[in-house]
Amino acid sequence: MTGAGNITVGVIGLGYFSQFHLNAWERIEGVTIAGISDRDEARTQEVAAARGVAGFADPAPLLGPEGPDILDLVTPPDSHADLVRAALRPGRMIICQKPFCRNIAEAEAVVQEAAAIGADLIIHENFRFQPWYRKIKQMLEAGDLGQVYGCRFALRPGDGRGEDAYLARQPAFRAMPRLLIHETGVHFLDLFGWLFGPIESVYADIRQLNPVIAGEDCGLMILHHRGGTVSVFDGNRLSDHIAENRRKTMGELVIEAERATLRLDGEGRLFTRAFGSNDEAELPLHYEDRDFGGGCVEALNRHVVAYLRDGAPLENRAQDYLDVIRCDEAAYLSAHQGRRIELGQKGRTV
Repeated sequence: MTGAGNITVGVIGLGYFSQFHLNAWERIEGVTIAGISDRDEARTQEVAAARGVAGFADPAPLLGPEGPDILDLVTPPDSHADLVRAALRPGRMIICQKPFCRNIAEAEAVVQEAAAIGADLIIHENFRFQPWYRKIKQMLEAGDLGQVYGCRFALRPGDGRGEDAYLARQPAFRAMPRLLIHETGVHFLDLFGWLFGPIESVYADIRQLNPVIAGEDCGLMILHHRGGTVSVFDGNRLSDHIAENRRKTMGELVIEAERATLRLDGEGRLFTRAFGSNDEAELPLHYEDRDFGGGCVEALNRHVVAYLRDGAPLENRAQDYLDVIRCDEAAYLSAHQGRRIELGQKGRTV
């Protein structure tokens, strides 16, 4: 699909995060929300009335052959396979939230079926569309930092404390048997692979600090990349970091490289310090700071629209995202076995 015609979108799943998807679609010129749906019928009608769009108790009109050009699935992993399969048709764009499907076998099967039919299937992995990471990617591609030795990200949202942890925003987190890595760490598996190259091995050490939830909320992942960089994800959902809005970046990042050290703070600011110097310089970074993560949801949606209208390159294809799922599963295997897991060809554990 190319050209300047109107593009229609259907959104299925109206939980907390869907507001950012809907806001983004509403801001993109030439895009119309054709309808929304959620398994909670009251929620569907509430949001439909507030947004002035059609609400469907049954998502069938959005999934069927007469449905919209883009189907945006903002639903839990256990719904992904059935919804994607129901929506498949040649030329349709399907955007599916992460974490994608329930396991790697299910994800591989869905990806194969989409490819066979000729549908475009991508994963809504939005961290790489945050403006500070787009800037870092540009610097890495330009060679500004030289050889990258290592990267550390300290995830410190401070939202996992107490008896009411996650209830106000995303209560489903409380029942997830795999939380820190499977729900949140996957962002960084995708991000670090995109920035530093394919991940060749994973070592993970995880634990649970808050006993009221089912899964882990604290831990480390050490990732070795093909190009020689080692990245570290250091997550603790009970601790915080310095930021007016601690969900903006969710934490702080440091990249150590041949020519300079690069630092991201909790306000989304980037600083560089040349090797041998004690002085940091802030890098210019211009973006509209709205909704979540510096407007990353809208940036991702605009990226999809540019692909449909102009044939621009498309990131986040589900086929490529399979490696993220394999790394995710390897991390839990590593934590269970207490050893580093090597990833063979196509990210498979060996």
